[in-house]
Amino acid sequence: MTEGGSFDCDVLISGGGPTGVTLGLLLAQKGVSVIIVEKEADIYPLPRAAHIDHEVVRILQGAGIADPIMATCRQADRYDFLNAAGKILLRFDTSGELGAGGWPSANFIHQPSIEAVLRKKLQETPNAKLRSQCELIEFASADRTVTARCMTPTGPQEINAQFLVGADGARSPIREKLDIEFEDQNFDEPWLVVDAVVHDFDRLPKVNLQICDPKRPTTCILMGEGRHRWEFMILPGEIPEQVADDEFVAKLLEPWDVDGAITIERKAVYRFNARVAKTWRTGRVLLAGDAAHQTPPFAGQGMAAGLRDADNLSWKLAAVIRGNADDAILDSYQSERDPHVRAMIDMAIMMGKTVCITNKWSAFARDMKFKIARVLGKLPDGTPEFPPIGAGLTLEGSSGAGSYFPQPVAKGKKLDDLLGTGWWLISREDAGFNIDTSAIKIGLLTDPELLSHAPALADWLDDHSANAVLVRPDHYVFGTGQPQELVQQYHAIISAATAAPTS
Repeated sequence: MTEGGSFDCDVLISGGGPTGVTLGLLLAQKGVSVIIVEKEADIYPLPRAAHIDHEVVRILQGAGIADPIMATCRQADRYDFLNAAGKILLRFDTSGELGAGGWPSANFIHQPSIEAVLRKKLQETPNAKLRSQCELIEFASADRTVTARCMTPTGPQEINAQFLVGADGARSPIREKLDIEFEDQNFDEPWLVVDAVVHDFDRLPKVNLQICDPKRPTTCILMGEGRHRWEFMILPGEIPEQVADDEFVAKLLEPWDVDGAITIERKAVYRFNARVAKTWRTGRVLLAGDAAHQTPPFAGQGMAAGLRDADNLSWKLAAVIRGNADDAILDSYQSERDPHVRAMIDMAIMMGKTVCITNKWSAFARDMKFKIARVLGKLPDGTPEFPPIGAGLTLEGSSGAGSYFPQPVAKGKKLDDLLGTGWWLISREDAGFNIDTSAIKIGLLTDPELLSHAPALADWLDDHSANAVLVRPDHYVFGTGQPQELVQQYHAIISAATAAPTS
């Protein structure tokens, strides 16, 4: 119960998947009480999402679980787009590369293993509870309260909270009850997904592949925990029952020569959609993850988008609940995340349209276009850069505002492990502040703990012609400039919205 005893929790989250549990963890670590309700009895045991990037691992680092998560992941050196003749159209080379988040750029996962780590951490975290076999049936929102009615094996339960977050998936009942429409991005393709347990890795590709063959566009990617995945485009005239047949699948896998090297774990037909909810917040009810947006899988950003939602939303909800900010700051959640989500969906659609060509003449034209671009040196060859967030709680007009602040690694130490969670002010010099800085961790380049990281931090400040940078709890830049002015702007714009004490 919160102070005054009027709530069962501060935030009620519907949905115990990666987005919901990550949000619950981040909130609880900020002193916010959380109940997560999940209609299923246990974690879905079969693979779904396949990839998390360096920024997402950094979010999990902040939750204290990056190392056990990474222990379940695999990395690939390359992501190749090949034409029907096996020639390279496009290559993303990620070998040995750390992303700006301070972790390997591309990490291939086994989602049930990820969820097991998340839930174990949740069990160890005060203020957070997961109620399985508890399905949210209906809810009502008042000025300061959301009341939800949930169904359990022992009967109905009522839960009162200050806020409700629907992290309840693509078919989100909460979104439907709010009558929120999707804005369709006009990409809708049916694919067969085949997941396999691997017995002999030597017989499988060591890199990720998109086979851009008009006869049957195909994806072949690594997975975590001894798994591998193929995705086959369903062609016009084919039906799900036909392509999921064992004999049909065996013929699809025949060219890969993996008979005896794998055991098929799952076959499923999916429609790859690209959609964004028009509204992510209605009063005290918010949407996150697939409930708010869905992306085709070609850029591997489905789960990543949900965890970025959790990271953005958690510190803002905490600030409001702790009385450090007006709930109007929650409007910045969609304004910041929506453009980022759309940019990632656009990248996935671009990749998908490159792959999903089934006309041989269109495929020939595509191949020639890429061949010319390669000769001219106009193709990307590394990990794609992610866009900044949209307009919101940043100091507009200052260099770097809204951009992602990197996590340098020096002498085996990551920056976040030194500065902890919450707000950071990284400055070249001690400003002798005459205003309250209790909610901000001050990091001077001359501090002994930062000496190894100082060169990289100084380079970043040089690139932005700044003496200091104020970094938000989700590692996006609030603004750059003089340290005293940044703290003043923090108080003016955020109203001292402290997300968590530093560790």
